[in-house]
Amino acid sequence: MNRALRRQARPVFSIILALLLSACSSQPATVYEGLGGEPGLAAVVDNLLQRMAKDEQIARHFHDTDIALFREGLTEHLCDVADGPCEYGGEGMRATHKGLNITQADFDRLVQLLIYAMQEEGVPIAVRNDLLKRLAPMYGDVVYQ
Repeated sequence: MNRALRRQARPVFSIILALLLSACSSQPATVYEGLGGEPGLAAVVDNLLQRMAKDEQIARHFHDTDIALFREGLTEHLCDVADGPCEYGGEGMRATHKGLNITQADFDRLVQLLIYAMQEEGVPIAVRNDLLKRLAPMYGDVVYQ
């Protein structure tokens, strides 16, 4: 190959290489997709609910809760927060948590249980962090209400 032709091929080769590398390391379009869509989100929620039921610090807040209804609302809420096809139709976080006296320690523990659930379900760390980043601003509406 002559020198002029090689110089012309370099930019094309660079573009092709960049496209191939970006395809291999591409992030999901949404956090919802990164969670695995509906089945992945359901698995994370079910895993989380099992962990919550076994955790004394958290379980005490759910003695009078209809868990099936709670599961439905939590799934819808996380789906919405993760840019999935759902629109959360429940009450806002402040109203939902009013009078529950959730402490910072309770909030932190629930976050830790969510992290464990996502890890166990194979959710990539970047997706876990993105979801947690989206949930973090709700702290003030949940704690000490």
